[in-house]
Amino acid sequence: MRATELARAVRAGERSAVSVITFCLDRVIARDGALNAVTRLLAERALDQARHIDAIVASGGDPGPLAGVPFGIKDLFDVEGLVTTAGSHVLADEPPATQDALLVRRLIAAGAIPLATTNMDEFAYGFATDNAHYGLTHNPHDTTRLAGGSSGGSAAGVAAGYFPLSLGSDTNGSIRVPASLCGVWGLRATQNLLPTEGSFPFVASLDTVGPFTASAGDMRLMMEALTGQTLARVDTDGLRLARLGGWFATDVSPEMEAALAGLCRALNVGREIQLPEVAAARAAAFVISASEGGGLHLDRLRRQAALYDPAVRDRLLAGALVPAPVVFRAHKLRRWFRDRMHEAFETTDLLIAPAVVGEAPRIEAPVLMIGGKAVPARANLGLYTQPLTLAGFPVLTVPLAVEGLPLGAQIIAAPGREDRLIAFGEALERSGLARARILED
Repeated sequence: MRATELARAVRAGERSAVSVITFCLDRVIARDGALNAVTRLLAERALDQARHIDAIVASGGDPGPLAGVPFGIKDLFDVEGLVTTAGSHVLADEPPATQDALLVRRLIAAGAIPLATTNMDEFAYGFATDNAHYGLTHNPHDTTRLAGGSSGGSAAGVAAGYFPLSLGSDTNGSIRVPASLCGVWGLRATQNLLPTEGSFPFVASLDTVGPFTASAGDMRLMMEALTGQTLARVDTDGLRLARLGGWFATDVSPEMEAALAGLCRALNVGREIQLPEVAAARAAAFVISASEGGGLHLDRLRRQAALYDPAVRDRLLAGALVPAPVVFRAHKLRRWFRDRMHEAFETTDLLIAPAVVGEAPRIEAPVLMIGGKAVPARANLGLYTQPLTLAGFPVLTVPLAVEGLPLGAQIIAAPGREDRLIAFGEALERSGLARARILED
């Protein structure tokens, strides 16, 4: 199920929006008991909007480029009439949202239909979508494995064929990690390109919001709807490519290394770039996230600590205690690392790196092998995403065309060059080097 195909059929009157939404609702109801990707179905609203779109088509009008396409919404975006939970019981008594989040409104204006809210790590603090209140989201391709997080429900919903588009957020890798593990396209846009209005914050200085899609073409359509701008068509033949080495070539699983090496061979990528002080950049991202997250929640923690997921609560409390000089040094390093990233792009247009160490970890043994030791997956799935977060550059997660479980690569561009990323993703998709893994049965 691809958004481009659905929208074309609905706009041409070949398929009704009501039939699309009914099919997707039935699919979620029948299958989500095994996955737990969805927290709330928006059935009545979705069907009402579908009928409205069908009426526009019947009268000869055009409902928009995403006409009749269902989408999922990470449960930290406002949905009119619902309490924005951010994956927590702490906010259960807050008043319902009075309007949809801005990005939700933009998708609706393009004809898309909100179908469901999706599961996440509490307050977006985690890489597993293992939620003490709403349960664990399972990987659609192997339900004994993690879907990743914190936007795991949004990624799993696309991979499961519930909807071809969804909204997530990415502070330290919360789009890129689950996109890789679930085998879908995911984009962390340039810092501040997409408005966060109407989404519950985690780390204001690092937070981004962005899309998951079932194809690179869908990514183009969705980003044009989210930004209100037409993406330029880029000739990808002359783009200068390099693979990130050093930190980004250490601890990579044999499966991931084989996939990345194959991609680089196919693209004739023979150059490697090593960024400096990557370990320090990751540590700085940890510090900034912990301190800002802890500060944001400190008042609520004083009043409602028992309502938090214990694993999240303890990390927030620890973050609130980080001394100010340490946070200052982290931000200083952030500026320095961003400058080094800009220098790398003086001789390169796109950088290639693994999104995660390898395949999705098993739920019963949620560990990764890092430095020859088994370490908790929940804290370390962002090994390759967190350092890049610090610079705020755009990163496209590409689902690689591999056998077995999904694997994803990060493709990094200079700020504002989402046009290059998406054009490159479309070229990879056309060549067969990349393909989303969507359950079609």
